Amino acid sequence: MALMTWTAEQYGTDVGFADDEHKEIFNLLNKLYDDATGGADRSVIGASLDALIAYVVDHFAHEEREMEAAGYAGIGPHKEEHDKLVATCAGLQTQFHAGEADVTDEVGQMVKGWLDSHIPTFDRGYTDALK
Repeated sequence: MALMTWTAEQYGTDVGFADDEHKEIFNLLNKLYDDATGGADRSVIGASLDALIAYVVDHFAHEEREMEAAGYAGIGPHKEEHDKLVATCAGLQTQFHAGEADVTDEVGQMVKGWLDSHIPTFDRGYTDALK
């Protein structure tokens, strides 16, 4: 069952690349969540975790390049939010692959909560600058 469903009303930014990439993040998060809570093999969960984190890192870099190119004034705090999430995810990824942590429902809920807050608060802030 999907952890998150992208809707324009809740998550839309009216910036084409961002909305498309956010949809893919939701797809990758849902796959990881389904794998982790559905009893998939650890190797499958690890591959899903790696795919999600790699995509998020690329998405953040893309977003930051676009904000910088547009001269978006809010880039500093926005990038700080990105950096904090990447650090958290990188730590989980390292611990997971070392056999010291698992991807749990709590992890999925944490990422969902971050996206529920970040997209409407931070990403919608760049709409006018990036349209």
